[in-house]
Amino acid sequence: MNAPSLFRYLNQEKIVFILTVLLFVAFAVTLNNFLSSANLLSLVRSVAVLGVLGLGMLIVVLGRGIDLSLVAVMAISVAWAMQLIHQGVPVSGALTMGLLFAVGIALCTGILVAYAEIPPLFATLAMSTFVYGFGRAHLITGTDVVYMPKTMGWIVTFGQGKLFGIPMPIVVAAAMALIVYLFLRYTKLGNFIYAIGDNLAASRIGGIAVRPMLVLQYVLSGAIAFVAGIITATSVEAMNTRIVNSNMIYDVILVVVLGGVGLSGGRGNVRNVIVGTLLIGVLMNGMTIMDIQYTVQNVIKSLILLLAVVVDSIVNPRDEQTGQQGDI
Repeated sequence: MNAPSLFRYLNQEKIVFILTVLLFVAFAVTLNNFLSSANLLSLVRSVAVLGVLGLGMLIVVLGRGIDLSLVAVMAISVAWAMQLIHQGVPVSGALTMGLLFAVGIALCTGILVAYAEIPPLFATLAMSTFVYGFGRAHLITGTDVVYMPKTMGWIVTFGQGKLFGIPMPIVVAAAMALIVYLFLRYTKLGNFIYAIGDNLAASRIGGIAVRPMLVLQYVLSGAIAFVAGIITATSVEAMNTRIVNSNMIYDVILVVVLGGVGLSGGRGNVRNVIVGTLLIGVLMNGMTIMDIQYTVQNVIKSLILLLAVVVDSIVNPRDEQTGQQGDI
């Protein structure tokens, strides 16, 4: 196999997967506590949450959008649901209200993007700020951290249970990945999302209801964010709303772009999200064990994100239509 053929075979997804394996082996050999059960459990949880959020971001990015409100929706909706349980609302009712809040916010975001034609970058950034401010002022006043009620019941297994010895966060993340894969691959709505991302004008001419589909993308993203929040809250028995002000949303974008999902839309799949999540999860875990300062970690991740975006711009160049839409 000559060099050009080898280069064609080793696409971005496969290169990232190979790097993940090499990095895992290197950390396992050089870091004393990397293979400890406590550390691997921490790695599993972080990878699961990042992966689920990455699935939500994937759906939006495939349709030429981006969702910077994912983490805010995740944190506030789940924190509010747990506070309602503390106040005596039944678990099922509180979780339903939290899910409806997440979906409602996502619906508003989708309408802003699809019908008001506000670029997704600005619409979701503004919505993220609104959700965090509104949530702290009116829904979960007086605290940054909402602790998990003791009456959560079976829902706790999402973060702390095991299925055949496999931690439930991984099981839930795998189930979500399968659902999203089947949705994108075998349903008309999934095909419509790819079509819109590939060529919005042709999709409209072809009879696809483009605006409702754009709204649907954000609604699905909001629902997936709520699931990620449940995993987070039940894993650590609390939801810290200050996570909204962290760099987590950029980690989500990083796993999507790094795995090979095209920011220009219409290119990518669940497998891309999985390999990107594994690499960033292993990298972040290893840097934490090495006691690398948080600011230095952010610099490293920022450089990786910049490199990934440059590679994406070369592999998946923006076309004239994408530029006119103002989407990332």
